[in-house]
Amino acid sequence: MVASPSGWKPWPSTATVKLDAMFTGIVQGIARVHTLHDRAGLRSFELTLPEGFDDGLAIGASVAVDGVCLTVTARPAPQRASFDVMQQSLALTTLGSLQPGSAINVERAARDGAEIGGHPLSGHIDFQATVAEVRRPENNHVLRIAVPAPWMRYVFAKGYIAINGASLTVAEAWRAADGSGWFEVWLIPETLRMTTFADKPVGTALNIEIERSTQVFVDTVRAAIDERLGPLLPALEALLRQQGQTIDDLARPAALPRA
Repeated sequence: MVASPSGWKPWPSTATVKLDAMFTGIVQGIARVHTLHDRAGLRSFELTLPEGFDDGLAIGASVAVDGVCLTVTARPAPQRASFDVMQQSLALTTLGSLQPGSAINVERAARDGAEIGGHPLSGHIDFQATVAEVRRPENNHVLRIAVPAPWMRYVFAKGYIAINGASLTVAEAWRAADGSGWFEVWLIPETLRMTTFADKPVGTALNIEIERSTQVFVDTVRAAIDERLGPLLPALEALLRQQGQTIDDLARPAALPRA
C-alpha cells in the first residue's frame, strides 16, 4: 500500500525522534542514491529525496529505505540526507547491491497517533526473496515472489507482508514441505507510480519483513506442538507428509483478515 502525494504531510521540525521507530508501510515516495562511500565496516549513502519529503527532517531521524530502518547522519544539502549502514545490514538486505542512481522506496517514521494505513513495521528485515515471475493483466501488475526455507511458514493468503517497505496483501501462497515456496501480490497503478515495483524484473532481490503477530502465533503453536507431543512428533510429521502437509499447516491461523 502507498500514499498519494496529498496523502501525507511533512513532519514538523519540533517532532521528537523515538529510539524504536515504527513505520506504517505506506511508501511516501522514491529516493535515489546520489553517492556512496565505503569505510571499514561501514557504507555511507547520500540520497536524493522526493520533493517535500525532507521538510523538518533532522539528523537522528529514522527513515525506512527499501524497508530498512536507517538513521539520518547528515543533511548535506536541501532534499539530501546521508545514512550509515553496517556490514551486517548490507549482507542481510539489498542495500549492499545499491549503486549511484539506484531507486529506493522511502518512508518517514510514524508519529504518535498516525493513521496506520498499512500495518505496523519495525524496519527490521527478516530475509531476502526473489521475483520469480511478473504478469501484467489489464490495469494490474502481479509479482510472484520466491521465498527461501523456512520463511514461508509465516506467509498466508490474505495476510500481511512488507516488501521493500511497502505494506501489501498476499493474494496467493504456496508452501513446500521444506518451508520454502512462493506468494503473489497484485499492484494497482497508484502503487506502481509511488514505488519502485514497476522496475523489478525476474531475478530481482527484495527485502521482506514478515508480520510480527503472525510470526508469534505460528512460533507459539509450533512450540506447543513440540512440547506436548515430544517423542510422538516424528510419527506425526511422517503422517502429515503422507497427506502432503507439514507441522506448519497445523500452526496456520484460522483467519487473517485484511481491512
